[in-house]
Amino acid sequence: MYRPKFKITTELLSSLGQIEAAKGIIDNAPLVPLWEMRFKKEAVARSVHYATALEGNPLNFTEVKEILDKGSGHSVVARQRDIQEVLNYRDAISYLGDTSKEFIDETTIGDLNALITKNILADDLRGKYREVAAVSRDSRTLEKILDWPEPERVPGLMAEICEWLGGEGREANPILRAGIIHTWFVLIHPFYEGNGRTARVLSTLSLCLDGYDIKNFFSLEEYYDSDAESYYNAIKSVLETKGDYTCWLEYFCLGLAMEFNRVKERVLKLSRDASLKSAAGQVRLNPRQEKIIIFVKDYGQIKNQDWRELFSAVSDDTILRDIKELVEKGILVKKGKTKAARYELK
Repeated sequence: MYRPKFKITTELLSSLGQIEAAKGIIDNAPLVPLWEMRFKKEAVARSVHYATALEGNPLNFTEVKEILDKGSGHSVVARQRDIQEVLNYRDAISYLGDTSKEFIDETTIGDLNALITKNILADDLRGKYREVAAVSRDSRTLEKILDWPEPERVPGLMAEICEWLGGEGREANPILRAGIIHTWFVLIHPFYEGNGRTARVLSTLSLCLDGYDIKNFFSLEEYYDSDAESYYNAIKSVLETKGDYTCWLEYFCLGLAMEFNRVKERVLKLSRDASLKSAAGQVRLNPRQEKIIIFVKDYGQIKNQDWRELFSAVSDDTILRDIKELVEKGILVKKGKTKAARYELK
């Protein structure tokens, strides 16, 4: 049985550590349902737009959002195929949240491709392994870039990837497993159409099945589309190194770390804003006062030495004036006297 090769590099370990740290914060951050729904909706729109754009779909982000929001009532003027690609990728993402499967098998892969090619391919070709030769061409020059495996090899190669996923692959790091399935699938190119989109959804599905959905807030497609050349070069590196996935996995995990950190920072900001509002109601605060309240909520109090370290370039008189205002507004309360004084939330 074929086994993917890769090395655990310093870069890979760094990205994996960042992913785990960000995941822990996001999973445990309290968010009101309204914000969760908004985050998920934005992530779907980003995924759909950038995944289809990577394949040459000309619809811009605003048009994609309108199609997703209004369905058949949208006013976007475009080729029906371009609109259908958007709707299909949305449905494929919905499949990720609806499926009760515990692992990825050939049926799952076929189902996803059938969703992605709905009303684009004939029904008898959707989700079916190709029986014709396939090549990759430059979308601008039409120059041939890569030949994909002969059609008679496709069933056996797909059986191999699914055997690995259900066997030895289950022991692999789940983040690395998601990256491996992405490129392994691309290099087989098993279907008539929609192989790239199917690969990206499969990778996300793998992460979701292993608990790395982070509330469905993330989208890797924008990372791929931002520099398509790097994306394709990272995939091709597996062929150029005769099956070594290291370069691809470094690229994949770096993108996932960047996306998880982006979501983490946004979640933290929302939590901080909610915390400030809870502490101060609708009172107008300056940036220093916001920082003081956050410090007090984190550590229970703030003393002279604390604010001197927080605001080393600001005079004591200015900080004392900020704190006095917070006391007068009923946000902080002073405990103790003179230099030993401390301030707590009221």
